[in-house]
Amino acid sequence: MEHIVPIKSIEWVNYNVLGIRTEKPNGYDYRPGQATELSINQGEWRAEKRPFTFTNLPSSPDLEFTIKVYPEHKGVTEMLSRQEVGEELILREVFGAITYKGKGTFLAGGAGATPFIAILRSLEDQGKIDGNILVFANKKEQDIFLKDEFERMLGKDFFNVLSQERTAEHAYGMIDKDFLRSLILDFSQYFYVCGPPEMVDQVVMDLKDLGVKDEKIVQEVS
Repeated sequence: MEHIVPIKSIEWVNYNVLGIRTEKPNGYDYRPGQATELSINQGEWRAEKRPFTFTNLPSSPDLEFTIKVYPEHKGVTEMLSRQEVGEELILREVFGAITYKGKGTFLAGGAGATPFIAILRSLEDQGKIDGNILVFANKKEQDIFLKDEFERMLGKDFFNVLSQERTAEHAYGMIDKDFLRSLILDFSQYFYVCGPPEMVDQVVMDLKDLGVKDEKIVQEVS
């Protein structure tokens, strides 16, 4: 089923990340971490469907999306960045396998952090965020979006890894086996993994090599 909803607000939350808020259809519900296929209700763009995660709490009267924009692709995200309040988006069914199962470590690469936003906000809202860790991998420091909020929610349990820039504040490199071994003390906890497919595949392989059981690894199912 398709739902046509107007944009209520649209703003940049980072130099290349949009925050879009839309109306919420009656009865439209989701769990933190889930997503929908979205398109722009204009001409040929109606058929260009892309998956985007809801990033606000299900109890909110609106829907919120936090979307990384890739201008060089000249695609949906670039077109979204040119939308204005009142213009319409098309929502579809809710889907997604990344939902909270228990305390653990969230391993995110770039836009792969978006499924974790609503989960962490929900845990904070319930007073259950303590004991969870977020590791956020990006190319450069400027790519870290919602940094202030993640720091406020998680404090010392928020870690950043940069692959193309060395800084005094953040780790340098990748979320690889050596990094995981240096950071994680308990490999029996849950691990939530989301990011580019090649990153997810490698991280999952490394986690298994470090003794993490399949049922403790939460990832999107293709």
